[in-house]
Amino acid sequence: MKTIIASLVLVLLAACAGGPPLVPGQSTADDVRARMGKPAETRTVASGDTLLFYPQHPWGHASYAARLDAGGKLIAVEQILTEDNIKKVVREKTTMQEVRDLLGPPWEPMTRPHRVIWTYPMRIPADPTPKWFVVQMSHDDNIVREAFLIDDWQFVPKDSVGGRRF
Repeated sequence: MKTIIASLVLVLLAACAGGPPLVPGQSTADDVRARMGKPAETRTVASGDTLLFYPQHPWGHASYAARLDAGGKLIAVEQILTEDNIKKVVREKTTMQEVRDLLGPPWEPMTRPHRVIWTYPMRIPADPTPKWFVVQMSHDDNIVREAFLIDDWQFVPKDSVGGRRF
């Protein structure tokens, strides 16, 4: 009886999760879309891989990319808003295209005189305060001019009232 109940629970969980699990080397782009939905953006990068981006902005503080090889098979699904990835964004060197390939679509892209500004809400595992990674690029040559990580100014800790901490 316990085996039947356990099997039923697994079947129900699989149905709620959106179908069969994604398997690197076996799953295709169609499998990824069936499981994860329509991507916010699809990009083919210099390596020939295709990235399907699934940002969880603004309050999810995460962005996922399903990486497919040139043959259309899944390599991995990864959380791409990480400390390691933002460290790859280098002032006066990284291009707008490289930022997009690395971090996916931004939340609330802005255009200002002489600048394009992209914001990526994210979390740093060792820090309880949500962050924003902000990248400013020049219109002239699409090169990163500024890149910085700031505390999310809209964040209100659970132990506060009216924005003030106890």
